[in-house]
Amino acid sequence: MQVVVITGSTRGIGNGLADAFLDLGCAVVISGRTEEGVARAVEALASRYESERMWGYPCDVTEYEQVQALWNAAQQHYGRIDIWINNAGLGHPQCSFCEHPQEQMHAIVGTNLLGTMYGASVAMQGMLAQGFGGLYNMEGLGSDGARVQGLSLYATTKYAIRYLTESLVQETRGTPVLVGALSPGMVTTEFLTGQYEDRPEDWERARRIFNILADKVETVTPWLARKVLANMRTGVRFKWLTRGKVMVRFLMAPFRKRDLFA
Repeated sequence: MQVVVITGSTRGIGNGLADAFLDLGCAVVISGRTEEGVARAVEALASRYESERMWGYPCDVTEYEQVQALWNAAQQHYGRIDIWINNAGLGHPQCSFCEHPQEQMHAIVGTNLLGTMYGASVAMQGMLAQGFGGLYNMEGLGSDGARVQGLSLYATTKYAIRYLTESLVQETRGTPVLVGALSPGMVTTEFLTGQYEDRPEDWERARRIFNILADKVETVTPWLARKVLANMRTGVRFKWLTRGKVMVRFLMAPFRKRDLFA
């Protein structure tokens, strides 16, 4: 039984990954900023899976000591950590870069980028010490250099995460640690829809595109989980929404009506 630690797994894609790994027979450590959020997520999954295969531990990834404590507690609880996924992240409504208050910049860079760096550092040290493990960083809009007006802050952190991941692949080559990236594409979570708060006109336009390109959490996360469990190579990037899939979906859009937000 493989043990998987997922940061930011109390909701959204992280919670979907926790569900998917549990469904595939793994033990999962669920983590989020607050004890209350972690407890709710564990309770919700407890109705479907054995309690001994799930465990919750709160962690604010912007605090290195808390990330280290998450590793230590998970390893002590299960005796090993096979997979660590840096998923915790924050988004923001679309706006001009200069409109972001300092506090928002600090929170998003701290969670998305620094939190991923802390998680990678802690997991790499722990996996090198135990002699095995797989580390995966969550990509997102901007990872491939794509630019969307109003999302510069978020996209910059994701662009930096790709650079970090590729650098860590080089650093760990020849070691027993695998490093890779997960690219879920457009997924219908509050993370995605929250960009359009108080902008109903923009939402109606974006909704049409999302209904063509986006998918639900329960569609994407099982595919990602299976890919991670089967992987034996470092440097992989598991990408759900490929260029070919995008082209096919636009071509089929007039004939295939989807409403992911009904």
